[in-house]
Amino acid sequence: MLGGANISLFLEMMAAERGASLNTLQAYQRDLIRFSDFLQAQGLKPDRAQALDIRNYLEDLTAEDLSPRTQARHLSSLKQYFLFLMEEGLRTDNPIAEIDTPKMGQALPKFLSVDDTEKLLAAARDVQDKEGLRLHALVELLYATGMRVTELVSLKVSQTQRDPRILTVRGKGNKERLVPLSRTARKALDSYIAQRKNILSTSDQKNDQDPGWLFPSRGKSGYLTRHRVGQLLKELAIKSGIDPKKISPHILRHAFATHLLENGADLRSVQKMLGHSDISTTQIYTHVLQDRLQRLVQDHHPLSSKGS
Repeated sequence: MLGGANISLFLEMMAAERGASLNTLQAYQRDLIRFSDFLQAQGLKPDRAQALDIRNYLEDLTAEDLSPRTQARHLSSLKQYFLFLMEEGLRTDNPIAEIDTPKMGQALPKFLSVDDTEKLLAAARDVQDKEGLRLHALVELLYATGMRVTELVSLKVSQTQRDPRILTVRGKGNKERLVPLSRTARKALDSYIAQRKNILSTSDQKNDQDPGWLFPSRGKSGYLTRHRVGQLLKELAIKSGIDPKKISPHILRHAFATHLLENGADLRSVQKMLGHSDISTTQIYTHVLQDRLQRLVQDHHPLSSKGS
């Protein structure tokens, strides 16, 4: 593959000097290989691409009906790559400099309806073996607290034992916050904890010591990965008769926020429970508030039923 050696060097640099995560490196690699394949099909060398070539590539992405956000990510990958080529003395110019990032509207968060959420929870309750109890606890906690999946899987048992009504969550920036725990979530959590030690056999735990993770695993981190949680949710969605594409840990987080707002919660409270440092991040949910306010006016304003 033309340009392949330089792509490999670029990825090595991003890992060693920038500390890029595996997910980030894989995203860069996919984007750059796609760009490389596009140019090679036209007999062009990716490392020698000009602004017109890049514009043609973006047009090709548009023709494939990729969203402006996805196009912007591809362009960002190319920006990093061509900066690397310049820093390494492999190019003297930057063809990206004169190309604007595609305009992006603010996408509304995807979320589950209350009915679909109830189906998902009902399916999770059906299996009462140790794996089923763990899955039920995972789903109940995600939906009841709005936690990020990384916050959920890295919970320690001790964080669940301080107050039965509250969880202590350590979020971004190592900041702690308290999130209320519903009775159903607490019941699912307690049922799971009673069987938790059976998830791993004693022989799998070094020196028979319990590392204390709420959701232990044989993996390197010692606890369940976010990827595995995503897989479990999609498997559960299929059992529930829900399109698995509609289910992810983050969508349950959106459902938590959306359903709260639909039922009268204020934005500031939701901000605190989600762990957003800035309320502008939470304001993506204001479309829900607008819908509720419109219904409120329609149902209760004395003149709303009169024709204009």
